[in-house]
Amino acid sequence: MKSILLAVVAVVAMASLSACNTVHGFGKDVQKLGDKIEGAAQK
Repeated sequence: MKSILLAVVAVVAMASLSACNTVHGFGKDVQKLGDKIEGAAQK
């Protein structure tokens, strides 16, 4: 039982760490999109 719990915790931790890079990249994309919308609104 403990080994299964440890394996689940390890998988969740690895998924969380890899998701940080994905969220960071997504944030950059949203920021670029916001800049373009802002530029279009000023024209």
